[in-house]
Amino acid sequence: MHARAARAEDTDWPRLAELYGDLERLAPSPVVELNRAVAVAMAEGPEQGLALVDRIAGLDDYRLFHATRADLLRRLGRRVDAAAAYTRALELATNTAEREFLAGRLSDLAVG
Repeated sequence: MHARAARAEDTDWPRLAELYGDLERLAPSPVVELNRAVAVAMAEGPEQGLALVDRIAGLDDYRLFHATRADLLRRLGRRVDAAAAYTRALELATNTAEREFLAGRLSDLAVG
């Protein structure tokens, strides 16, 4: 689905969410649930995506879980909660580029 779209915003997010739903039924895992939640957030809005993310168990030590949650919270204007999630993602990130990105997002929130 991503490869078919010329730009990210051209992605058929509802179809992608549907496909992740199919994958979730065939091969359930917390990471598949997270990917589905992202697609739902893109298709239906951050509230719906966050509701799905917050139901996922088993990803407490997974940086992309916290980064996803942080982004959804940021998009909802929940700056303090977003900062906490970005901080946790930053603690777990080992890649320099990811750390710089997350630190930048955290700095942009300027929660103090």
